[in-house]
Amino acid sequence: MTHPTTPDILVAGGGVAGLTAALALHAAGFGRVTVVEAAAELREVGAGLNLMPNAVRELDALGLLDHLETDAVRTRELRYYHRCGTLITREERGLRAGHHWPQLSVHRAHLQRVLSDAVRERLGPEALVTGVRVTGVEQQRGPGARPRVRLEHRDGATRSVATLEPDVLVGADGIRSAVRAALHPDEGEPPWNGMLVWRGVSRMDARRTGSFMLIAGDDRRRAVVYPMTEPSLRRPEILVNWALAVPAEAVDERFLGDWNRPVPVSRFLGHFEGWEFGGVSVPEVLRAADGAYEYPMVDRDPLPRWTDGRTTLIGDAAHAMYPVGSNGATQSVLDARALAHALAVHRDPEDALAAYEKERRPAMSELQLANRRQGPEAVITLAHQRAPGGFSDIGQVIPPDELRAIAARYATATANDPDTVNQGSPYDIPEAVRP
Repeated sequence: MTHPTTPDILVAGGGVAGLTAALALHAAGFGRVTVVEAAAELREVGAGLNLMPNAVRELDALGLLDHLETDAVRTRELRYYHRCGTLITREERGLRAGHHWPQLSVHRAHLQRVLSDAVRERLGPEALVTGVRVTGVEQQRGPGARPRVRLEHRDGATRSVATLEPDVLVGADGIRSAVRAALHPDEGEPPWNGMLVWRGVSRMDARRTGSFMLIAGDDRRRAVVYPMTEPSLRRPEILVNWALAVPAEAVDERFLGDWNRPVPVSRFLGHFEGWEFGGVSVPEVLRAADGAYEYPMVDRDPLPRWTDGRTTLIGDAAHAMYPVGSNGATQSVLDARALAHALAVHRDPEDALAAYEKERRPAMSELQLANRRQGPEAVITLAHQRAPGGFSDIGQVIPPDELRAIAARYATATANDPDTVNQGSPYDIPEAVRP
């Protein structure tokens, strides 16, 4: 099955979802792909993230794994701790858990740099255009009708507006997506769940940070800490990612969906004094921070549809979810590969986008709701509710079968169980069907 022509594809948003989509589309044989990014330049901002083995498998298929691993950690173990310092459970991760691909802990800036460099190298420098924002989308009707996209370009004080009609529009423009707003104009602001999050990166002696990923707390406060780089003679210090969450009574609605509001560490350090788990002191990690960012924990409600004609959504624009279970970037990568596969194997773009949505939207809607229920981190809340003062034997608090069932349910919901991952990518495209 081949396409009579190769469509013009416009991707709105140069984050993980948009850049991976461009690379996946190029690998699938689409040569006319343009990514527009609102930022004037792709700055190295943000903190760490985890890529689950199913996403690493897809990035490996795109030839990116070696580049990613130059500055990442193969996460081998995840530990959940009760606030009192006692271990609830530990899970082997990635290769140790039987996956054929590792779980990677990586700085978002490194991932973005690997993706953007590959886009410019493979698709050409003109394929990634910065300083251009999608500000409106008009869905035209009729056979073969294309979306009319309004683009705004800012260069200093100069502003210009243009209109394009691509064959396919992909909204990868984040939680405040203009493409999503065009499809669902009455949706409103991202809902806040009453939690405030702080995140940042610290530079530390590897001997003081542990080699594992930890998630700790009670029914109200949480701390996540993990290394993102390995020590070397060139760089003896390592980068440590951390994220913290506490309840808040109110929040400035101007910052809903803004992940990059800087605040001093002193603003929240007092909430976590005395927190130490497996030899890792959370206050010590915080005091070594380069800086900190504060944001309200928000997500988006599951949508009844992602697609209208030749326009669709991927990543946070489609299914922004709470930062639980390390699935934001992971599912964005899977979206990108699924979209490219659908466009390659379906002759008509509208049929392709409908097939992509049929595969991805139900699973992502359920995952959004699972993360609202705390996903695998529910074990921390359960341990606190059943033993608020602590325990000596977790088996007397949460039976081993119950712990295993919670982890297994989430792994299955995210298609990250070893049996599923190790079957290989479902998105590889035979040469015979490439456009």
